[in-house]
Amino acid sequence: MRKLSLLLLLLLVTSCSSPPLADEDIEIERNVYTNLPGSSGRVLAVKFDDTRDAHPQEGVESADVVYITQVEAGLTRLLGIYSSNYPAVLGPIRSARISDLSILGEYGRVGYLYSGAQSKMRPVIAAANLVNLSAERNPASIYFDDPSRRSPYSMMVRPNPLLEKAADVEAAREPGWQHGIRAKEAKKILSAKINWPNASYEATWSLEEKRFLLKHNGQADLASSGTQLGSTMMVVQIVKISPSQYADKFGGITPRSEVVGSGHGYLLRNARVVKALWNRPSLNEPTVWSLEDGSPAYFAPGQIWFFLTDIEPEFTYLPKASKG
Repeated sequence: MRKLSLLLLLLLVTSCSSPPLADEDIEIERNVYTNLPGSSGRVLAVKFDDTRDAHPQEGVESADVVYITQVEAGLTRLLGIYSSNYPAVLGPIRSARISDLSILGEYGRVGYLYSGAQSKMRPVIAAANLVNLSAERNPASIYFDDPSRRSPYSMMVRPNPLLEKAADVEAAREPGWQHGIRAKEAKKILSAKINWPNASYEATWSLEEKRFLLKHNGQADLASSGTQLGSTMMVVQIVKISPSQYADKFGGITPRSEVVGSGHGYLLRNARVVKALWNRPSLNEPTVWSLEDGSPAYFAPGQIWFFLTDIEPEFTYLPKASKG
């Protein structure tokens, strides 16, 4: 019994005298697009309808990046980029547009999900550096009509089965933007309104949620889940929009947003806005953002919304407090 007690005492002394383990820096995996904790998996690009009849949309809130682009009749559609969260269902899904291919060039070999494309565009899509995962090549078990929605706003997609059959889709790679501290010269705003000929978005800063909340054509932009769409990071990118060689079935000319080249825009984060410059030398190179003095224009962590328009946004600035 005494030997057992001595043994226990020896073990206790030995354990107490052992040096403590050194603190180790634990690296948290972060998505390269959002800088939020999470993976950077294979990239899916999903084409959403954005007309009033298409709302509420399913799964937009899970995208890492969302682009809003002008289409026929001055309306808009969305292009969602997914690399970390892949919802069970997304939609409503609509047809491909030529601006999508220009946007996607900087993302590598992505999986492109859309409902269909006019015959003139199909060879262009086939030649692009992407994997065609459209409804034209997949069964009704993957692309299906939601009975609670009316056509042509009813097509939905199950993206996960498409990931399983698209091994050559590339994983997310470092984008052109960087994450970091907000620019000192950023001005306080209450809201920003972004316009197209026949559509508008309004981003209003929420003190409670610490993010910009969106309205679409004057109405709260709600997802099917009931969540109001919005984010901590929004970018208004001023681009040239001109007629393309394509048209819809009603004869409406498809506009093309020029995203290769250079121009200016506005970064919205932390209830503030700052003017910034964008530069993208070629189709396969990333878009780099800088401040007017040439220093990096840093993005805030979170889902990123890009509003591609040729109309200057309208900002409501926070009134300056009166003195005395």
